Amino acid sequence: MESLLRYLDWTSVGLALLGGLLCLVLLEIFRLNSSRSRNPPGPKPLPFVGNMPQMINDPKGLIRSMPKYGEISSVYLGRDIVLVLNNLPTIKEAFIQNGNVYAGRSSFAILEWVTNGYGILMAEYGNSWRQQRRFALHTLRNFGLGKKTLEERVAEEARFLIKELLKHEGKPFYPIHPIMNAVSNIICSIVFGDRYEYDDKRFAQLLKLINENIQLAGSTVGRIFNMVPFIKHFPGPHQKVWQNANSLKNFIHEAVEEHRKTLDPNNLRDFIDAYIVEMSKQQSNEDSTFHEDNMIMSTSDLFLAGTDTTAATLRWGLIYMMDHPDVQERCHKEIVQVLGFDRSPSMEDRAKLPYTHATIHEIQRCADLVPVVMHQTTQATQLRGYHLPKGTKVMPNITAILADKNHWKHPDTFNPENFLDEKGQLSKSDHFLPFSLGPRVCAGETLAKAELFIFFTSLIQRLKFSWPPGAPRPNMNGIVGLVRSPFPYNTVCHSRDTTH
Repeated sequence: MESLLRYLDWTSVGLALLGGLLCLVLLEIFRLNSSRSRNPPGPKPLPFVGNMPQMINDPKGLIRSMPKYGEISSVYLGRDIVLVLNNLPTIKEAFIQNGNVYAGRSSFAILEWVTNGYGILMAEYGNSWRQQRRFALHTLRNFGLGKKTLEERVAEEARFLIKELLKHEGKPFYPIHPIMNAVSNIICSIVFGDRYEYDDKRFAQLLKLINENIQLAGSTVGRIFNMVPFIKHFPGPHQKVWQNANSLKNFIHEAVEEHRKTLDPNNLRDFIDAYIVEMSKQQSNEDSTFHEDNMIMSTSDLFLAGTDTTAATLRWGLIYMMDHPDVQERCHKEIVQVLGFDRSPSMEDRAKLPYTHATIHEIQRCADLVPVVMHQTTQATQLRGYHLPKGTKVMPNITAILADKNHWKHPDTFNPENFLDEKGQLSKSDHFLPFSLGPRVCAGETLAKAELFIFFTSLIQRLKFSWPPGAPRPNMNGIVGLVRSPFPYNTVCHSRDTTH
């Protein structure tokens, strides 16, 4: 009899749990249907997980499909709804005409975990973000106009990079480290006041950790963390993000301590010196946001932003040059006609190198480096007939704009003619949005433009790149993390014959 009662009890518990689960599912389906009836159309979400399976399996494909639902569409990431703006007029209305309303930074749990909301990139739209961004832009501008100009620094580093690549001449090699090191050295010279040699093992390891974090944070690991952030208390691959971020913070903290020992307030060397002095000036200001935590994270943000996007673009650039040797040769011929084999390029040369300049634009268009940029509204607003409460997540569909069949001459193929007019001159386009737009546009846009032009032009001027014989092509969907990076690949480079 006791065993029968025990059996009945377990049956009752099981039935109760099953009934409760069924009720939760029905309530979730009802909530989803109610939400979808009020919001723009979009792909059908699943209960609890929304469109996360599609986002995990094929993020670029999901984003590319959104315009078929209209100028504004909806996608569900877990239980959160994101409004996707699919055409340029709608994006401009939001991010240009009403920029401050859409300048909020959408919650991204895994990054908030490692930044605590400090710095610039993940800071909430408000006083701290304004102060930190304004100071960073002002300081970057100052240190780009010193004894050695920004262009001179990039040109000098390009020569170091070419020398490093030529160590592998004629042999297949993986170019990620020398490219990241070269690009990082530009922001390092401004932030830390120094550059790092390509054989510096500690710095090489740091760059490796940074690249790993950028991929992990935007990968399935990051997306799961954003849905259930309480897993931060448990072991798992997300803990690697925390460890890597701490390694970067410790690196910056050590640099700050060294700067404090040798600081001369009358002769500032770099961003860290300027920040230490600013903290001292702002001590009596109650509204000041200049403190140690913001200094570490603002420095980290500049270091990250000044390294990965440009380095990833150059790595994509090598792929497109190897896939399109005719474009590579045409760029080389144009560069040599204007610069010869030895003169370093400068930003003034862009007008004389329209095809090369157009090729760089086309690399950026096809690379589509930041397909997922989340914002949120800072107040309730209206957009194209839809009511958006404060805190609504909004995403400009940069991918759709960069591949708009109604605008680009060759939307689905790599072709510099997309940026050339009938006279062969560079044709600027409103649809070219590699750095997004609005108040939160990339703070390092000017630096990135100079780096890309001078590095790319210098490389094609002096080197010829090709695929190793029989080497497989990398998957062109890329690795969609915080930045869309190419899969690992090998290249072969040869020095150009400077005697002909």
